[in-house]
Formats: sequence, C-alpha cells, structure tokens
Amino acid sequence: MQRASTARGAAGSGAVLLLVFASVAVLPGAAGGGGRKMALGGEARGVARYSNKGANVEAAPPPRRAPATPAAGSPAQFRGQARLPRFAAPRRYELRLRPDLVSCIFTGAAAVTVAVSAPTRFLVLNAADLTVDRASIRFRDLAPREVAFFADDEILVLGFANNLPLGEGVLSMKFNGTLNDQMRGFYRSKYHYKGQVKNMAVTQFESVDARRCFPCWDEPAFKAKFKLTLEVPPGMVALSNMPIANQTVTGPIKTISYQESPLMSTYLVAIVVGLLDYIEGVTLEGTKVRVYTQVGKSNQGKFALDVGVKSLHLYKDYFGTPYPLPKLDMVAIPDFAAGAMENYGLVTYREVALLFDEGSSAESSKQNIAITVAHELAHQWFGNLVTMEWWTHLWLNEGFATWVSHLAVDSFFPQWNIWTQFLDDTTAGLKLDSLEESHPIEVEIHHASEVDEIFDAISYDKGASVIRMLQNYLGAERFQKALASYIQKFAYSNAKTEDLWAVLEEKSGEPIKNLMTTWTKQQGYPVVNAKLNGNYLELEQAQFFSDGSPGPGMWILPVTAGCGSYDTQKKLLLKGKSDRLDIRDIAAWCGNQEKRGNFWIKLNINQTGFYRVQYDEKLATALQTALQSKKLSLMDKIGIVEDSHALSMACKQTLTSLLRLLYAYREEADYSVLSHINTVSLSVAKISVDATPGLVGDIKQLLVKLLLSPSIKLGWDPKNNENHLDALLRPVLLVALVKLGHDKTINEGVRRFGIFVHDRNTSLLPPDTRKAAYLAAMQNVTTSYRSAYNDLLKVYRESDEAEEKGRVLSTLCHCKDKNIVLESLNLLFTDEVRSQDAYYVLQGLDVEMRETAWLWLKGNWDRITKKYGGTQQGGFIRYVLTLFASNEKAAEFSRFFATRKKPEFERTLKQSLENVRVNARWIQGIRSEPRLAQTVQELLHRP
Repeated sequence: MQRASTARGAAGSGAVLLLVFASVAVLPGAAGGGGRKMALGGEARGVARYSNKGANVEAAPPPRRAPATPAAGSPAQFRGQARLPRFAAPRRYELRLRPDLVSCIFTGAAAVTVAVSAPTRFLVLNAADLTVDRASIRFRDLAPREVAFFADDEILVLGFANNLPLGEGVLSMKFNGTLNDQMRGFYRSKYHYKGQVKNMAVTQFESVDARRCFPCWDEPAFKAKFKLTLEVPPGMVALSNMPIANQTVTGPIKTISYQESPLMSTYLVAIVVGLLDYIEGVTLEGTKVRVYTQVGKSNQGKFALDVGVKSLHLYKDYFGTPYPLPKLDMVAIPDFAAGAMENYGLVTYREVALLFDEGSSAESSKQNIAITVAHELAHQWFGNLVTMEWWTHLWLNEGFATWVSHLAVDSFFPQWNIWTQFLDDTTAGLKLDSLEESHPIEVEIHHASEVDEIFDAISYDKGASVIRMLQNYLGAERFQKALASYIQKFAYSNAKTEDLWAVLEEKSGEPIKNLMTTWTKQQGYPVVNAKLNGNYLELEQAQFFSDGSPGPGMWILPVTAGCGSYDTQKKLLLKGKSDRLDIRDIAAWCGNQEKRGNFWIKLNINQTGFYRVQYDEKLATALQTALQSKKLSLMDKIGIVEDSHALSMACKQTLTSLLRLLYAYREEADYSVLSHINTVSLSVAKISVDATPGLVGDIKQLLVKLLLSPSIKLGWDPKNNENHLDALLRPVLLVALVKLGHDKTINEGVRRFGIFVHDRNTSLLPPDTRKAAYLAAMQNVTTSYRSAYNDLLKVYRESDEAEEKGRVLSTLCHCKDKNIVLESLNLLFTDEVRSQDAYYVLQGLDVEMRETAWLWLKGNWDRITKKYGGTQQGGFIRYVLTLFASNEKAAEFSRFFATRKKPEFERTLKQSLENVRVNARWIQGIRSEPRLAQTVQELLHRP
C-alpha cells in the first residue's frame, strides 16, 4: 500500500454482544456507523509499548494468542488476544455479494471451507460492522449453540454443543452491512456522471477491514482461495481480483462469477462497482493490463498504463518468477484513504496517484505516478505472492516495494536520477527514527487497532533504506539472485523476517542475520563520530536522538569511506562501539601533510548506510572546501547538509555552523540537492520565529539569497525541451521564495494569478507554478479584502481534477487573517472537501496561525472524531501540534488529550509531542549562540 498523508477511518465501538439462541446476531458498528450497541463491558487492548532508548531495555511482551485446543469453556476465553486461534483455518471462500448503490447497503452469503486440526467445539473468526443472520449459520449442517460477538476484539465466536469433527467442513452464513463513508471495508465513493452524483462501491481491506465486508479469518497468515460472485445492476462495471468466468442478466440484476483465485490473504481481496471507462495494454508475456477511470478520463491513464506494463515485465525478470495472475487492472477511485492499494490483480489508487493529464498535471505528478505504480506492482510479488506472516513483518511488504520501485523507475527513466531522489525517503526514515517514540522495523502488534499506525516512515523509508544498505554490502548481483530464491521458496505462502535472512545468508555466505537483526529488532540508528588522528581515522558510534540525549543502542554497521576521490573506497564492518581505519591504504597522499589542498575524507559514501556522521572540525572544514570545489557527489552533498541539520536540532552543532554550511551551497543547481537545501532552509526559518524573533527577517533574507539565483535562472515559464529535473525544481524554489517573503516573487505570482483568474488557459500559469502563484495571492488576503480567496474557491469548485483541487486546498490557510484560516478549516466539515483531502488544508497552516489552528482543533475535536475518527485524526494532531515549539504547549496538549486518547493515533500523538519538545530544546540552544547574529550579517553582506 502506498501511504497518503491521511489515514483510514473510525474505530469500532467498545460494546460486547453475546447472543445465545437468537434469530439474528447484530454486530455493533463503528461510532456513527449505525449498528446496535449494548454496553456490556469490555475495553480495547492497550497499544504496544517499546523501549525509548534502544535495545538494552526490556522489549515489549509478545502478543497473546488464544489457547491452541480449547474443547470447553465459554466464548469469552478468546477475548483480549492479538491473534485468532490456530485450531481451525480457512481453505476456500465462496462469496456472493449484492451491493445496492442507491440505498448504500449490501447483502452477502459466505460458504467457507474450514479445516479443523485440533479438538475444539468453537470456531473463532473476525467480523465487524455486519449483521449476521444467526439462523443461517451452519458448519457441517450443525447449528451453533452460542453466537458471541466481542466488538473490542472484532471477533465472532461460534460455540457448538460438542467437539467438531477433524478435517474439512463448510461454514455457511448470511449477512448484511452498510456501504460506509469511512473509506475502509466495503464503502461508497461518490463521483459525477452527466451532472448527477453517483455512488461507486469500493473495497479497502488492508490492514484489518475485510471483516467489515464478510466474516473471515482476517489475518495475513490465513491464506485461502476465493471464488466470488457479484450481483449488480446491468449497466455497471464490476471488477474483482480475477477475470470473469461467466455472467448472466436476469431483469434488473447482472450476476457475475469470477475465476477462483490462487491462495491469498483476506486483505488483498478487492471489489469495484461503478460506471467506468478503460484503456488497455498487453505485456510481452501476454498479460492484459487495464487502467479504469471515471467515464471520460481514460486517456489520463496512458502514462500509468505504460509504467504498469513495463513494471510487470521487469519484475518477472528481476524476481525470476512470472506475474502469477491472468490479468491486472488498475482503478482510479475518487475517494481513497491511502495513496494506492496493491490488491491482487485489482490495484486501486487515488486519482492523483494514477491519472496524468498533459494540460493540467504538474511534472512532479508524472514522477509520483511512476513511483506509485511501480510500488504497487512490486507488491504482486513482495506482499501478494509472498506475504508477511504477521503485521510485525509489514516492512517485508512496504520496505521492499519502496526500494524496488526506485529500481524500476530508474530503469525506465534514467534521466530522472531517481536514486539520488531516494534520499528523500532515507531522510524521512532518519527523522522519525531519531525520536524516542519511534519503533523497531519489526514491531510487535497487540491489537488490530494498532496496525494502521505502523504504515509509516519506519516500515517504508527506513525499511527501504536498510535494504539499500544491505544490497550495497552484498553487491547487486548476489542480492538479486538471493531475492529471487526467496520469492520462489515462499511463493503462495507466508514468511517472516528471519526467513529472508536465512535465504540471503545461504545464498551469499555472509552472516546476514547477525548483521541485520541489529537494524530490524531495535529502534533507532547510530551517529558515527569521526576524528582524524595521524594516519588513522578514529570512529565511534552512539545512538542518535533528536533531543541530544544518549542511548545504549549498538549496531553492526557497514561503514564506507573515501579519501580525496571516489576512485578508492575503504569498507569496514563496525561491530563494536569504536574502531579505526588506516587511511594510508586508501590513498597514500591522504596522510601527506604537503597535499592538504586535495585532502578530504567522506564517510557513508553516497549515503548507502542508514546512519549519520559527525566530523571533527578539521574533517568538516576539509569537506566544506571539497563541497565548494564541486568534488563531492550529489548524494554526499545531500548527506552532509541533512546530517548537519539533524545535529543542529540535537544541539550537537550550532545553527551558526549550519548557516555557514548552507552558504557553501550557494552555487548549487541540481534539483535533488536544492530540494534538500530548500527543506532545511524552511526549517531554519520556522524555528527562527521563536528562537530569534529579532533576527528572523535577516535569516529569511539570507535564505532567499541562497535560493534566488537558481530560481532566476529557471524563471516562471517552462522552456522548450526542458529536462525533467529542471521542471521539478522550478516550483520548489518559487514556493520557497514566496514562503520566505521575497517581494518580487510574490508580486509576480499575484500578477500571473490575476491573469489566470480571467483566462484559465493562459500559458503564464501552467500547472507546475500554480501553487506558488496561489500562495502569493493568499499573502494579502483579509476578511475585508478577500477577492483572491474567493477566486481560489471558485477555481476549486469549478475544477474536476483531483490534482488541481488539492493544489488549491493546500494554499487556503496560508494567510495572516485568522477569520480566513478558520473559514478554510471549517470547510473540512462540509461536503465540499472529500475526507481524503483534509490533509491538504492542514498542511497549508503556517506558524503565525498556529494558535488559531490549535483553538479550532480543541473546540472542534468531537466533530473531527465523528467525521474523521481513528488514525485519520492523527493527521490533525500532527499538522497542528508540530507548529509549536515550547514545553508549556506540549504540557497543554498532553492535558487535553489525556482523556481523548485512542490506540489508533496514540503513537502519532506521542511523536508529535516529542517533536514539540525537541524544537523547544533547539530554541534554547540557538539562543545561547554568541556569534549567530554576526554570522548572519556577515553572510548576508558577502558579494
């Protein structure tokens, strides 16, 4: 699944319902979801706890399981378990579903072949937000004596009078539910067709929401085959994982039966029903690939289709295994919580993640689509064919898909320099993993409500980065061959992290398990302190935290070092706390004091390792000289500035030294490097508001000075035959200059926006530069002077392009008038803004309006909970709270949320509070710097 900045829906109710000899089992729904609730006790399990200081603190206990062979007792014995019991498992599901797109309900019937492997009188499976017809439940023609539903655990327990026969039998039942508006389970998405609002029926089952469509064993390890039948109106397109086997039309109902699937997990089952167009292509191997869209938008799927066809072919060769299914469909969904979802043979996407229109899409969208499509199709092997055994091993899905998607896109578009851009992912992983409230890559999951929060920068970005580190350590060819063996060995089954290490170790002959366990079973990463002592480079590792505190973590660390050039590199496996390198065997002149002009040492060559480096003053000065002399690679330029930024935040370096380093990049022209310079610059500008209010204007001027030259060179207008990276860089620089208050850029943006308002087809404001112009237009908006705001709302309301709507929403809160900001935030409670798009509005919030945003959040929390709920609330928390930087505010936030916590966003809340405190500490460090003001003036007035 590809992440989005918004997450999925509301948690289930806390009720427990026990029905014995009742005609109907009513399963309580989510808050606001319409199910009958009975407060008969039961509380959700607490969230998992992790060591805050590395691996040397007692780890969280393993998740509890139900008894293996309970022959007696009550249904309540299965409560409070992380996982379902293993005494019975599904082998095959035969499902029949009829969604009603008018009343937004669905009915269903299931016949599940279940293998009973140990003495028991119970069957325990998952169900939520469903009404099950108790009278319809049968197993081998036996009716259950007890039917119990435990809402906190989302389990349905069927108790029979006697032990069930061993072997296979069929469990059958009928049920119904609601096509909800929460973008999870079986839900409705709205779209326009010929001037009317229509409903589309869509599924989103990852991570634990198949149970909201049909009762099932809703865990990755319970793989089974699926035979699906849908009953839909004749005019509708109805898609599922497999091709259609046969279909008939009887009156107002079209009955479609699909081919039986191979073994797969429940979270990969998928259904889409609606009015759709498509375009198609065929791979070299003969697999039919289609892109489905709303009617009239199919041409926008051409780019994604091309990437999809190429990806299937590339992965077939790379993994040494053909694509397992007879077809692949990719569908653009108007309402979609994630970025995309890798359902087997039926991949679903947000429209912005799949559709590219030459006239209205930005160049960055093309790259995002390529990465997203390559990511989801990689899952057809890593995730679908070979599936993690439990959510603890989620990174096997997401880390590998993130890493290999870059490999694919680099093959298709080498001119994009995508591996340099991959450092965006590495940086995101490093940033999150420097918090005490991070978590290990292999994270224990104790309750279903915890799963969604680990779809984060640890599972994706850190996971992908340690894979890149391992590939670099083993070599590309050895690594690829071992991966192919792993896929072949575990095809159609499940695997754990240790299974991957075992195959890699067997095929490479290297001690992979010992090496990689230090990276996946403990949170965090090291900073390597490098000091030159004669002919030796002394290295010492220590766990890095953003708050500057020490940690006990220790890693087996693949260290690379270059000296004076990239021709010769030294490799070292740092197994203890410290070691040293003899630099004379890298290049003889490194130790020659007469050749200081060529002297520099760089650790972590091309940033292949997941760690930071802090150099002593001599080494840092030499590196800065090499940087200014353009002797360093693009990746190393990025690594140096990102490490310096992190060390400054942790008060291990000064902001003064960071600004001097930033100034050394003043002649930089590369997109990837400048993108990171831009991010660091905006971070510095933001912290300066609180740290040095009297100096913030000068600091912003200095940062403008760094970014203005490349922006002037690129201008506002795209050039003929312009390369992809320049097209990406232009809007990055323009947006930054507007945010930093550069008057000329703002005035030009306002001018172009004024022309655009009257002529939407003007060449003066193509999609790439619109956000900068929209932000510029919002600079002077007030309650009494709101014409630009009204114009932007009109652009939003008249556009039918998801990308353009998101672009407008992301600028509406970027103004200095609190009434306008409140009006924009309140749009989130209207039907004008899709729930999936709330984060666009929130990410536009500025530091100057943070108190307004916090008061709004606090005053509207109940409304936010009702509409967004669950993990999606985490986005509201993150975007608002992290605008602040004081311990007093962190304490205020803690008091407010003390009685409002939910497992679905508890980790996000803790991380947000920690970020507030980290920034508060950074502010104190900055205020104690004696030469900051002098340095700013010196750099500002240099020619």
